[in-house]
Amino acid sequence: MTSYFGYIQIFLSILLIVSILLQRRGAGSSALMGGSSASYYTKRGFEKVLYISTIILAVLFLGIAIISIIASR
Repeated sequence: MTSYFGYIQIFLSILLIVSILLQRRGAGSSALMGGSSASYYTKRGFEKVLYISTIILAVLFLGIAIISIIASR
């Protein structure tokens, strides 16, 4: 049973990595180098779906990790 959790974790980690890499880049890098970050925007469409799915995948990954630890005892 614990091997299934390992496969699920690998699958979720790949999806989580892809969803993080697909998100908008450079949003905070200008503020880091001293530029102004006055441009505020709202997430719409695919960007919003990607943001919410990244949060859901992270929670699922963490939950499966905890369940895997409890199941291995």
